[in-house]
Amino acid sequence: MGAGTGVKTFFSRESSPTKKVPRICGTNYPLSILFIIVNEFCERFSYYGMKAVLTLYFLNYLHWDENLSTTVYHAFSGLCYFTPIIGAPIADAWLGKFNTIFWLSILYVIGHVIKSVGAIPDVGGTEVHVALSLIGLIAIAFGTGGIKPCVSAFGGDQFDEEHVKERGKFFSIFYMSINAGSLISTFVTPILRGDVQCFGTDCYALAFGVPAALMFFALIVFVSGSGMYKKHPPQGNILAQVFKCIGFAIKNRWRNRSKQIAKREHWLDWATEKYSKKLITEVKMVTKVLFLYIPLPMFWALFDQQGSRWTLQATRMNADFTGFVIQPDQMQILNPLLILILIPVFDLGIYPLVKLCKINFKPLPKMTIGMLLAAVAFAVATVVEIKINETNPTIPKAGESLVQVLNFAQQPVAVSMPGNTAFNQPSLANGAFQDPNYVKVNFTGSTTVTVQIPGINTPCTYSIDEKEAYSLLVDVNVMDSTSFCSPIKDSNKKPSNGLAAVRFINLLPDTVNNIQIGDTAFNSTPQHISDYLTQKRAKTKLNVDYNNEKYTIDLGLLDFGGAYTVVLKGVDTTSKVITAYKVTDVDANSVHVAWQIPQYFLLSAGEVMFSVTGLDFSYSQAPNSMKSVLQAGWLLTVAFGNVIVLIVAQAGTLAQWAEFILFAALLVAVSIIFSIMGYFYVPVNPDDLKEDDDQADDIKKPIPDFYETTLDAAMEEKKTKI
Repeated sequence: MGAGTGVKTFFSRESSPTKKVPRICGTNYPLSILFIIVNEFCERFSYYGMKAVLTLYFLNYLHWDENLSTTVYHAFSGLCYFTPIIGAPIADAWLGKFNTIFWLSILYVIGHVIKSVGAIPDVGGTEVHVALSLIGLIAIAFGTGGIKPCVSAFGGDQFDEEHVKERGKFFSIFYMSINAGSLISTFVTPILRGDVQCFGTDCYALAFGVPAALMFFALIVFVSGSGMYKKHPPQGNILAQVFKCIGFAIKNRWRNRSKQIAKREHWLDWATEKYSKKLITEVKMVTKVLFLYIPLPMFWALFDQQGSRWTLQATRMNADFTGFVIQPDQMQILNPLLILILIPVFDLGIYPLVKLCKINFKPLPKMTIGMLLAAVAFAVATVVEIKINETNPTIPKAGESLVQVLNFAQQPVAVSMPGNTAFNQPSLANGAFQDPNYVKVNFTGSTTVTVQIPGINTPCTYSIDEKEAYSLLVDVNVMDSTSFCSPIKDSNKKPSNGLAAVRFINLLPDTVNNIQIGDTAFNSTPQHISDYLTQKRAKTKLNVDYNNEKYTIDLGLLDFGGAYTVVLKGVDTTSKVITAYKVTDVDANSVHVAWQIPQYFLLSAGEVMFSVTGLDFSYSQAPNSMKSVLQAGWLLTVAFGNVIVLIVAQAGTLAQWAEFILFAALLVAVSIIFSIMGYFYVPVNPDDLKEDDDQADDIKKPIPDFYETTLDAAMEEKKTKI
């Protein structure tokens, strides 16, 4: 099918580029843009809402590790920004913008549905869930990436050429709708995931299902405005022409490398044998800007880690804002919120003030400062990461062990450890309960800990291993004065993803029935020690059966990242309460998630200076026929940025704080290179270039003899052409 031939559908017959369209309240704004703006809001809601919970879905539902989760997250993000180079040629050379958006939106919806079905536990096993998730993500990537370069341009097509001011305001509103969709969805979908329980766990099916419904609604809204749209037919694949022109120039230069031919001013001038001077000049302009794009992926490598590494960082922090608890993936809401605030702050405040100071703040220096702000954001993230690591449990080294004594013997006991360490451990069951402290044991040949209980002839002896943490349980049966001694290995790391961990020890004389926590229920026989069970941070009360009576066990707050041992010891038959002693094995997260706000602020400020300025700069430096080419090039920098992250994540050789430092240092180095490139860049005015081309064409144009035109007639002809 030829480059200029379009594929006709039912929808493409509704209107034409020249048809008069309804206006909004008599203004110069076409009514059709409302459908496009609502469509964009819903589509961005579906994309960012799904993406907000994606990393935790990989971790908690598919049970991947952090590095694999980060790798797949950024592989998906990168694919979303590679596929625009497919969508743009389809729209330009074959289907047109409307039909491209329509058909790829259907693929988009199908991808969301498959992704939602894959999040239902009852649908197959782990292999099925993984397969459905990956198929859904690939379909979503081709859907969102394919329509990305088409929707905004299609909105611009709705305006008449003379309504430039109104079109500019449309793009501002369009950008606002993107951030509004991102803002709301990033807040809502983590609530659907974490606060709604389905299938006995976090409701990822709902968190993905709502974005799927919004994307379907976006498609319905877009189609509803079909009769009002201006639909330009496909004009040919300009992107393909650019590549062909570049390829021919390189090939022609190589063919003539050994011939004595006069040198040409620019390497693209070697394409003059086949391509017009106008096309070659425009390709020169585009390649000049694309060369500036080479360092830009590093900015996006940092920026897109909000949804991966920074979300994982938030899972290891305290997210309680005095009773209002946020989900770790909800912290991403800060970026669109800050963008909506900072854009007018920069445009109406900072930039005018800089101008008043007689400083010529050009686009490329703005972008450099934006990159440096992103690097500083990662330096701040490094400090936060180090502070979080300081709160992690101490991991014993070789030749060491950590020991705490859980003494429920009603009286102090004498503890003897390797290395001549000895102390008395008070009873935890008498008076006000206090957590015991871990004692570091240094091995000096012996690996045995001895606990002597007063009145008991045979001491408790425990054999312990190095590089482990232990709770040494001591109890006495008052009926026959026999001791109960048991060494228990403790957790020496925090529960992942901001969860709490708890285990139970039954020191009651009978079985405790139907202990249920989260989606796990079990019975606890006398002297039974359960495994650690993870659950969400909450104030927890358990209702259990004991000797055919109902009792309540109040565990208090199981906090973010804490690990606890709950010892059941003592029964009040009157008030129907079982006494429980909660011992903290691993301290809860103490670094508050609010400490992430500075890094989000710096990164968002960097985005305003880098991304918004970069888009405007790219648009201003491209001729009209090449703006889609530069748009595709800009989106590819985002894709390559995600590729950088997944390579580093897959290597997995650095601690997280060191990885943050590496990214910050690389971006600083890249920003220096970019500033040097920008210093030597000479901006161009595409309008001046167009006028020069017109004049050159007129000068070269021969005047036919039979017209007997005079110079005045030729000038008049030129005026008419212009």
